[in-house]
Amino acid sequence: MSGPESTASQWYDAYATRNSGDGAEGRLVALHSFDADWTSWEMHPAGDELVVCIAGVMTLIQQLPEGREQCVRLGPGDYVVNPPGAWHTADVEGEATALFVTAGLGTQHRPR
Repeated sequence: MSGPESTASQWYDAYATRNSGDGAEGRLVALHSFDADWTSWEMHPAGDELVVCIAGVMTLIQQLPEGREQCVRLGPGDYVVNPPGAWHTADVEGEATALFVTAGLGTQHRPR
C-alpha cells in the first residue's frame, strides 16, 4: 500500500461501504507496486487473501490466528495465502509488484 496507513484505512472503509452488499463472498482484486517496506499491518476477517508476486522480491510477514509468526519470501510467480484473521505486512527488496485477491469486507489496519 502506498501512502500513510490512515489513507489505506480510509480507502478500505469506503470500499466496505460501497460493496457491503457483496458480503463475505465479495473479492477485491488489485495490483500494487511497492518500493519500500509497508508501514502498517492489515487483516481481513471475512476470508482468505491470495498474494501473488508478479515482479521483484518481497517478504510477507504473517501473524497467524493461532499466534505463530511466519515469513514467506516471494519472487516472481510465487504466492501465499493470508488466512482469515491473519495480520500481515511486507518487506520489499528494492521494488516489487504483487496481485492481491482479497476478501475486503471488514479489513482492519494497525501501525507497524
